[in-house]
Amino acid sequence: MMDSLTWGVVVVALLLGVAWYLSYSAARLDRLHTRAEGALSALDAQLVRRAEATLELANSGALDPASALMLAAAASESLEAHNERALEDDLLDGQSFGAREVLESDLTESLQAALTADVVADLRGGEADALGSSSLQRVEAAGVRVQLARRFLNDAVTDVQRVRRKWVVRWFRLAGHADLPRTVEFDDELPPAVRD
Repeated sequence: MMDSLTWGVVVVALLLGVAWYLSYSAARLDRLHTRAEGALSALDAQLVRRAEATLELANSGALDPASALMLAAAASESLEAHNERALEDDLLDGQSFGAREVLESDLTESLQAALTADVVADLRGGEADALGSSSLQRVEAAGVRVQLARRFLNDAVTDVQRVRRKWVVRWFRLAGHADLPRTVEFDDELPPAVRD
């Protein structure tokens, strides 16, 4: 039979174990939220680079005027959406890109419409000036980085959502008042002619 001192030691050890587990879980959740916020910032930066590269391509003179105007309008809208969010303290406030997802999909669609196989062949084949060719390379590189950044963000958000579904996190409110982040969904496919 255990005496009261032994029971006290067992209870204290058990409470310390539970406290450690809760502290560890809260710290892990905080790190995951920080990772998601960092990934969101990285995606935001890559979207700005893609819009700037698209605007550079549109202004290079290597495209026909209609395509250049379409790309310039879509890229400008994307940059304006970024500038509206730049003043926010918390990039995860609201947890979504909201209307920006639509604008980024529109930019992707504009790139797909403007960069047909013939146009890309002309830009790469030397019929256009060096500025058009280098601008196309920047658009391609930025497009790949956007795809990677969105994938990293969605992976981080999925990890946060998975941990926050655990009963321990919910019962002990380890997430505090942090909003549940959402994945970012928009069309980020490179035009087929550029991928080849």
